[in-house]
Amino acid sequence: MTLGALPLSIQAADMTQDNGAVVGDNQNSQTAGAHGPVLLQDVHLIQKLQRFDRERIPERVVHARGTGAHGTFTATDNLGELTKARLFTMGTVTPVFVRFSSVVHGTHSPETLRDPRGFATKFYTADGNWDLVGNNFPTFFIRDAIKFPDMVHAFKPDPRTNLDDDSRRFDFFSHVPESTRTLTELYSNAGIPASYREMDGNGVHAYKFVNAENKVHYVKFHWKSLQGTRNLTPKNVAQVQGADYSHMTNDLVSHISKGNFPKWDLYVQLLKPEEMGRYEFDPLDATKVWPDVPLRKVGQMVLNRNPANVFQETEQVAMAPSNLIPGIEPSEDRLLQGRLFSYADTQMYRLGANALQLPINAAKKSINNANQDGALNSASTTTGVNYQPSRLLPRSESTAARYSSLPLSGQTQQTKLRPEQNFKQAGDLYRSFSSKERQDLIDSFGGSLASADDVSKHHILSFLYKADPEYGTGVTHVAKGDLRRVQELASHLLD
Repeated sequence: MTLGALPLSIQAADMTQDNGAVVGDNQNSQTAGAHGPVLLQDVHLIQKLQRFDRERIPERVVHARGTGAHGTFTATDNLGELTKARLFTMGTVTPVFVRFSSVVHGTHSPETLRDPRGFATKFYTADGNWDLVGNNFPTFFIRDAIKFPDMVHAFKPDPRTNLDDDSRRFDFFSHVPESTRTLTELYSNAGIPASYREMDGNGVHAYKFVNAENKVHYVKFHWKSLQGTRNLTPKNVAQVQGADYSHMTNDLVSHISKGNFPKWDLYVQLLKPEEMGRYEFDPLDATKVWPDVPLRKVGQMVLNRNPANVFQETEQVAMAPSNLIPGIEPSEDRLLQGRLFSYADTQMYRLGANALQLPINAAKKSINNANQDGALNSASTTTGVNYQPSRLLPRSESTAARYSSLPLSGQTQQTKLRPEQNFKQAGDLYRSFSSKERQDLIDSFGGSLASADDVSKHHILSFLYKADPEYGTGVTHVAKGDLRRVQELASHLLD
C-alpha cells in the first residue's frame, strides 16, 4: 500500500449523527417539494454544517489564503423594472471591498497551486451591505450543501500525514458525476490563474431580483475582467513559484500602488420563473451554466486602494451570501440555501457575535435593532428598550422589505434533482478550448488521476468519456487506464 492510500476492505457500518442516531440520507437535504427550499428541520444537515464551520480556529476552513482591495462600483444601467436594490440605478456609486482567495490551501500556501479562486465582493449600499460571494469558475463541484464538508475533506490533506493525496479526492468525486464540468475547469489552465486582475468572477448561484411590484426574475452575476484573462500553463508553474510564491498578491498590490487600477464589468443573466422549465436540467443546479441566456451589462467596478492593515481588513472581512438587501433574494438552489446558514455561522464563529460591528464589515447606514451584548460589542446602546414591538421606542417594519412569495406543493423529501444532465456541459467546455488548452487539460487531469485507486480512476474516466470521447480517451491514456473498461462504464451512464 502506498503512502496515503486507503484500505479497500473495510467492514461497513451505519453512519450516525453525533448523538448516535443512524443517518437516513447523507446525500440529499430535506426540501419542501421537488424544487422548494431546504428545511430547517433537517438536523443532520445543520449538524454537519455547524461542526464543519468549527473545525479550524482561527484560520478559515476554506479561502484561507486571501488578498483584498477597496474600490467602487458604478451602475451603468437602470434596473428598477427588475429590482428594488437602489445600487442598480444608473450613475449610483457604491463603495466595495473585494477579497480574492484560493479555496483549499492554507494561509501561506503558494498561489501557483491548482485551485478554484474566490471572488467575493462586499457592496456598502444605501440599503445595507450586500455580499456577492463567488468564484472564478461559473459552476461548482456539488449541488447540495449536505456534501460540502465531505468535498472539502476530500480536497484537504490526508489527516494522517498532512500531505496532499489526489487519490482521496478522486475516491470522493468518482461518486459525484455532477462534478465533471467543474473538474474539467479545475484541471484546465483556468485552475492556475496568472493574476487576480486577469481573472473573471461569478456569483455561481442563481439569486432572485424582486421589483417594487414583487415581480421575480432569477438572476446570475458575472464579473468580466477588462484586463483580459490569462492563466499559467503547467510548464511555467514551477518557474513562477520559484521566483515568487505570492505572485497573485504581489501583482494586485503593486498595480494598485502604481495607480494601474484594475476594472471589471458586471453582467447579469435573467430568467423569468415561467422560463425555468424549458431546460433539460434544473437551472438552479449550481453545477450548471445557463448556456443560451444573454448577458446584460449593469455596472463597472474599479479597485483603487490597498488595505491599510491586512489583518483588520482582508482577514477580518466577513463575507456571507446571507448578507442581502431588499430587491435581492436567494433562490431555491440547494447549495446556496446551505451557504446562507454556513457562511454567516462560520464568520460568527471566527470573529464573534459582533463581527459586523468591525469597521470593514459595518454598514454605511445606521443599525437599529434589539441585538445586544456578546464579546467585543462596541455599539453605543443607550436605550432600555431592547425588544420590539414597543410604544416607548417604536421600531417599524417595512412591508417593502418582505420576501417575495413562493408557491409550494408536494411533500418533504430527500431525493436528487431531476434531470441531472451531469456530462453535457463538461463536453461543451472541453470543446470550447483550443487544441493546446485541451492537451494541457488532458495532461494535468491524467497526471493527477493516475494516483487514484483503480476503481475510482475508471469511474472518473468514464465521466470524461461520456462528456466527450476524445477527452476521455486522452485522459485515459495519460492516467494509464483501460479504454475498453472506460467505454463499458460510460455506456451505462445517463446524461
